[in-house]
Amino acid sequence: MRSELALDRVLCARALESRDPRFDGVFFVGIRTTMIYCRPICPSRLSRPDRRSFFATAAAAERHGYRPCLRCRPELAPGRASVDAVSRVARAAAARIAAGALNGTGVVALAAELGVSERHLRRAMEREFGVSPAELAQTQRLLLAKCLLTDTALPITEVAFASGFQSLRRFNTVFRDRYRMPPSALRRRRPRAHASPTEPVDRVRLRLPYRPPLAWTALLETLAADACAGVEVVRGAHYARTVSLDGCRGVMEVTDTAGSYLAVELTVSLLPALMPLLARLRHLFDLDAEPGTIRAHLTRGGLGALVAREPGLRVPGAFDGFEAAMRELVPERNMLLRLVARLGEPAGDGAPGLERLWPTPARVLRAGAGELHALGLDARSAERLLAVAHALARGTLSLRPGADFDATTASLEAIARVGPATAAAIACRALHWPDAPPVPGSDAPDDAEWRPWRTYAAAHLAREAWRTRTPHSA
Repeated sequence: MRSELALDRVLCARALESRDPRFDGVFFVGIRTTMIYCRPICPSRLSRPDRRSFFATAAAAERHGYRPCLRCRPELAPGRASVDAVSRVARAAAARIAAGALNGTGVVALAAELGVSERHLRRAMEREFGVSPAELAQTQRLLLAKCLLTDTALPITEVAFASGFQSLRRFNTVFRDRYRMPPSALRRRRPRAHASPTEPVDRVRLRLPYRPPLAWTALLETLAADACAGVEVVRGAHYARTVSLDGCRGVMEVTDTAGSYLAVELTVSLLPALMPLLARLRHLFDLDAEPGTIRAHLTRGGLGALVAREPGLRVPGAFDGFEAAMRELVPERNMLLRLVARLGEPAGDGAPGLERLWPTPARVLRAGAGELHALGLDARSAERLLAVAHALARGTLSLRPGADFDATTASLEAIARVGPATAAAIACRALHWPDAPPVPGSDAPDDAEWRPWRTYAAAHLAREAWRTRTPHSA
């Protein structure tokens, strides 16, 4: 089991004493005298070394009876990137749980979805995270609720359901038992700046934490080059898009705060799908990356100058797996825009420039080869797109973070009859995989020293090539 004893206490103590932001979210420290746990960057006075316990996750700290600090707010700690150090099953389960997979369903269903037994799933989660799947899910719900109680003026009932609880009574009971106070007491502790709601009644503002630095401008440039008119737009330092998720529709907008979190504004219509929405945004903006770790690794691999030139460069993921597949399988950008405009449903009350929803696999299947051909898509591309849509609709293909990279690329090659390069491009974006293999036959080096961060190495090389072609960018 990954518990406090599995962590390097000396390293954790050094990070805590220096308040090193690189370790924010990597571990948590519990103070035995107060039974409160904190982030390593907490500004509170340091406790004595013999009174500290270190935990790899917030859920592990809460399992041992610790409550979250009201000053450093563990719910705002950035997450951790998925790398090979975490088993495939545990990684996949954690990704599903973060997106709300256990809200209203049990561990048995999650295990079946992952193709393992319930016992195997529990053992994998205990080994990797030090907690059971249910405990991890419960802590994530509570921390999200704590964030909503502190940062928004939402009624407590809406907070409960937006956090994944199935009843207000259950929410009140669990919150009181775990944090030794009712939700209303935490609401009364809100900072004065939040005492009166400032957001419009139809909007909610939240914070998405990340581990700085973050090359926000470079990230927006990448997203802008790939943006699909009508569905998403980049205006200045803002990214906005339409959303259709779990039966909810709305619009959200994101901007950087030049701090350690992104500011997210979304329509209240999206609150029932808040957990999966926030999980998708974290993948889209690569907010769980650990820039310090990546920088050190790539510097040792000979890319120090490039990394220093653009610190905190992120690799954007996909908001939706089918989106990632469509972007790769439709060969021309104008054709993609035409398909989205024709097959995407109206967004309803969207913002200017945000009128369409991205087409779903079901909508593409209803269109069929005939309508795709009529829109100008060639027969081979239409066949590939329909094959992927069919596999996603049937559940024989998964394009979600946490899925196995090799198995996914193999499935894409077999189902869509695409080459390894196209399959890898889809899987890297959809699964948010950090270690993209080089394209066979290309000039991209297969430098083993860059593993498991070859996707980031490729991103830095691409940015350097862009700067070389664009002299004014310097």
